[in-house]
Amino acid sequence: MTSDLAQEFDLKHLPDDFYDDPFVYYRALREHAPIKRLPDGGVFLSRYADVLTVYQDAASFSSDKKKEFAPKYGTESRLFRHHTTSLVFNDAPYHTRVRRSIMGALFPRALARLESKLETLVKRLLDRAEDAGQMDAIAQFAGAIPVEVIGDLLDIPDADRAPLREWSLAILGALEPVLTAQAKALGEDALIGFHTYLSGLIARRRARPGDPQHDVLTRLIQSEGEPLSAIELAENCVFLLNAGHETTTNLIGNAIELFARFPDQRAKLAAQPELLRTAIEEVLRYESSNQLGNRMTTRDVEIGGETLGEGTFVTLGIGAANRDPAAFENAERFDILRNPNRHLAFAAGIHQCAGMNLARMEARIALGAFLKRFPDYAMAGKPARSRRARFRGFTAMPVKLR
Repeated sequence: MTSDLAQEFDLKHLPDDFYDDPFVYYRALREHAPIKRLPDGGVFLSRYADVLTVYQDAASFSSDKKKEFAPKYGTESRLFRHHTTSLVFNDAPYHTRVRRSIMGALFPRALARLESKLETLVKRLLDRAEDAGQMDAIAQFAGAIPVEVIGDLLDIPDADRAPLREWSLAILGALEPVLTAQAKALGEDALIGFHTYLSGLIARRRARPGDPQHDVLTRLIQSEGEPLSAIELAENCVFLLNAGHETTTNLIGNAIELFARFPDQRAKLAAQPELLRTAIEEVLRYESSNQLGNRMTTRDVEIGGETLGEGTFVTLGIGAANRDPAAFENAERFDILRNPNRHLAFAAGIHQCAGMNLARMEARIALGAFLKRFPDYAMAGKPARSRRARFRGFTAMPVKLR
């Protein structure tokens, strides 16, 4: 019974089948417990209107995570310092100042210059796959693209990029609702490696600045207004890699899987390639790369007809909201013609994803080339889901290229 799924739902004790199909649980929550009170005292929101309300009220719903992260990581840990210094887990005025620096660095000219390099990278990856006749669409394609893009943005030498993907996966893995000792150790080790590398990179760039019209790291170092401190600069370089890595990998990988699962939609896109942009938006809605967000109430506040006390930890069910039939007609249908498509995959309000245009560009170039080169690709085996609640994607995806 769906009511039983809603009643027993607990983010800290998720059943194994949740990771394969969380949408069964999200549907039950929307229908039977849309303001779900969790055993730890927090609440889980699953309706679109409620999640959007939280995003639009930054005064009542804080993004500052120090109170949550202190007991989770320990205040002396590198994970605590990183996540409480990065852009996403802070409020104004810090959030405003750092976001301004990052948005100023991700200016149109910096993104435009990446297009030709990205096209060359995608072609090289697809040439290699075509020669083999098959590929792991995650390791050999979707996961290989964002690391190179962020590496180009920060002007990290090609020879230094090998550890970036594993560092990012380890740091983001520590954000799961349940933190294992192994996940914490991996996250700490990844931050040690990343900070050691960045200290040298930043020192070299301070000594010999790049062209601020092209080099995002130089632009961050020379940011206008109040400059970033050494710690803020390093942690937000880590943030740029993390924010642009796993979510974009998931976006590209999820799209490849969805077009294999729904051949009618793939055929429609093949007949009308101009639909690629709306198709990407539907992938973002239907299989949101980032499934969960978090806030803390700063006062007693009413949401969805219920009162939440000050200091309540709120989990935003992004994946649930994006399948809400009250907001999307035929919400459980994957439809690349959907328009309008006001999904919340990139959040909303002042915390809307700073890198969303970069992610869309990467997906557009990667998927456009992949589908044009291999319109009849097929799964060569069952894709392996990542067993994560916050980030939805795959760890492996064997594809036969026909």
